[in-house]
Amino acid sequence: MFKEIPNKYIRYFSIFIFCIIIFFCALQLNFLWLFGYSPTRHDVQSPTQRVGSELYTSDGKLIGRYYKENRTPVNFSEISPSVINALVATEDVRFYKHMGIDFRSLLSSGISTATGDKRGASTITQQLAKNLYRTRYNKSQGLLSHIPVLRTLIPKLKEWMTAVKLESNYEKNDIITMYLNTVSFGNNAYGIKTASRIYFDKEANTLDVPEAAMLVGMLKGTSMYNPIKNPDKALERRNVALAQMNKYDYISAAQLNTYKNTPLKLKEGRIDNGSDGDSYLRAAVDKYLEKWCEENNYDLYEDGLKIYTTIDSKLQKYAEEAVQEQMKILQKRFYNVWGNENPWEDSEGNKVDYPNRAMKNLPIYSLLQKKYKDTPDSVDAYFNKKKKMKIFTWKGDRDTLFSTLDSISYYGKIMNTGMMTLDPFNGKIKVWVGGIDHKFFKYDHVNQSKRQAGSTFKPFAYLAALESGMSPCDTFTDKPVSIAYQENGKTEYWEPKNADWSYSYREMSLRAAMGKSVNTVTAQVTEKVGADNVVKWAHETGIESNLASVPSVSLGPNDVSVFEMVRAYGTFLNDGIKTDPILVEKITDLDDNIIEEFTAKTKRVLTEEIAWLMLYMFRGGMDEPGGTSRALWEWDLWKKNNQIGGKTGTSSDYVDAWYMGITKDLVTGVWVGCDERTAHFKNGETGEGSRTALPIFAKFMEKVYKDPSTGYTMGPFPKSKVKITRDINCPTPEYSVDTSATDSLAVDSTEFIVPDTEEQQPVQKEEVLPKKEDPKPAEPAKQPATVVPLTKKEERELKRKQRQEEKEKKKKDQ
Repeated sequence: MFKEIPNKYIRYFSIFIFCIIIFFCALQLNFLWLFGYSPTRHDVQSPTQRVGSELYTSDGKLIGRYYKENRTPVNFSEISPSVINALVATEDVRFYKHMGIDFRSLLSSGISTATGDKRGASTITQQLAKNLYRTRYNKSQGLLSHIPVLRTLIPKLKEWMTAVKLESNYEKNDIITMYLNTVSFGNNAYGIKTASRIYFDKEANTLDVPEAAMLVGMLKGTSMYNPIKNPDKALERRNVALAQMNKYDYISAAQLNTYKNTPLKLKEGRIDNGSDGDSYLRAAVDKYLEKWCEENNYDLYEDGLKIYTTIDSKLQKYAEEAVQEQMKILQKRFYNVWGNENPWEDSEGNKVDYPNRAMKNLPIYSLLQKKYKDTPDSVDAYFNKKKKMKIFTWKGDRDTLFSTLDSISYYGKIMNTGMMTLDPFNGKIKVWVGGIDHKFFKYDHVNQSKRQAGSTFKPFAYLAALESGMSPCDTFTDKPVSIAYQENGKTEYWEPKNADWSYSYREMSLRAAMGKSVNTVTAQVTEKVGADNVVKWAHETGIESNLASVPSVSLGPNDVSVFEMVRAYGTFLNDGIKTDPILVEKITDLDDNIIEEFTAKTKRVLTEEIAWLMLYMFRGGMDEPGGTSRALWEWDLWKKNNQIGGKTGTSSDYVDAWYMGITKDLVTGVWVGCDERTAHFKNGETGEGSRTALPIFAKFMEKVYKDPSTGYTMGPFPKSKVKITRDINCPTPEYSVDTSATDSLAVDSTEFIVPDTEEQQPVQKEEVLPKKEDPKPAEPAKQPATVVPLTKKEERELKRKQRQEEKEKKKKDQ
């Protein structure tokens, strides 16, 4: 039994102390859920700051961040001493003397408050506890938070307890560093490093005394003392902080006078891009790591990861430049083709009211119909009301007055693109261009968008032919074809036409037919090997989309993505091994400790011989007379015996244009078209893949080859590692000296600017860009077009002379 303490004062005091201990134990344990969450010992020893993750290219360039709170932590040594001095002088002058709770300041604050001068007494450690563990947030509150006085008292007591724990676990400099890494400086700038960059565009360790005083002064109220929104108040508050620094001998009186007369010298900076996925690449990585984060319990936006992508910063830059250069040209060409006429037509040539259809598909449309069911004119008025909005143009973002229908119509005529480059030998994606501008076009045209592949799908028919035992030199005749098939129990007939609606009636090898992209021969090959086999080999090499096994499957009526096509073509370059592309190489923590490394999954799906034969077939686009890749002659790509394999593709009505290019190192896929499928080029109006998508590939590779630091050089494809058992010595077809019979050539690069009008106006038709050649049969040359067989060397020399003559003619014209 316990004896009663004789002295009642000591007895009462002991009971009081005992109750205090019991109360704080209950507070810590959240007894009966009365008090809410309190930080545990583990929480204090392993504090978690909500630090955004950083995104890097493979060569270490920071290209963006993911964050909910825009912060980048720094060490104590990376903070200017002026910041430390200003903070201590202004917020907690006894910081280095107290144990987390400053009882002297508490007493002084209590007296001041009682006399009407309300003054805070929270120490820097207490403020850290509040910021770091959110002791005043709803999830940290218990049942007693509904009682008015306790609602304020309990969080304060939690902060006291947490402050004492922090002081017992950390050095003073560690605490002040954590505080400066945690606190908000307004404008979504969390932490001293981010604030230094955003307000002064400099590092935290280079801040001078006035700059440090301004940032510390903001902590009293980041909105009221925001130097961007309220410069006068920010200046006044900065001078208060300077006065405090003088009062506690951090600066002299003379320095105070000098600094007080110094104006605010803001220099707006920025941390590399934002957390809202404001680029196609950042959004793609976010999606790519979604499952990994879920499985490994990481949050991209709070866990401070360093994500190293497979993207090569130089190749990405050159790809973006090539896209911008070519898409300006294409947009101008598109407007020139249609003039004042709307471009939305169906496959029969009938006009389509796209804006009205798109309007009705908007979620707001059905809501407005219900709201104004008795007054339909109100719905029309809503969509026709002009309002200020910022729109995309090739001249830069522009403010204008558009109605919703104006906006739909305007963007329904804008051409877009998707581009991806892959190193299939290791599966690393080197380039990712999801569109022309992520700010206005969020849809990613690399992996989200799926469009008709057109003739870029033909190689899978020829692959099926090789797999069935044929050789590149087996021949078929270019002639009218009628292929029977069953539909709804009836026999139907499919009669494919060539792109020029004519037939040569000549025998040609599989290599020549694929190089020239002859529809009739491709249809015959498909009929012979079976549409199911074409689908099978497309899936085997990397196409995952559902493919309808129809007679026309090889002409590309199915929708596929750029990502899938690049993966499939990569199988041919990688000796028949399918490689699943990866977008991230490794992930580390803030201290560069590796958390995860990624490698591509591989599977052999073709023999090395078949893969090599397919590369040989792809080279036919350049080597064979009339090959559809011959527009590449326009660019400086033909040195050091360089070889490029490729395939153009154009869907019906020139809706989708593709180019798939293969070099000895890389595979690149490019798609070009409008997001609205009824918007397309007119027949014969330069909408082919060789005139739209191919130039993007060509310009990109030209830039890559001209920069030795990229490490990518010209050169031939590797020789076969295995014995080739199929016939590849195909006879050279007769070829005319008149070389105008090649596929469409590229158009001159002329800059295009979207019409600069306040409201959408009919576009004045400009002169159509000059063509390198007329798609119709050329006029006979002065010298008779004698049909003679040319060697490949003679053929290349002829093209070289032709290009030289064109350059000389241009110089004379200028």
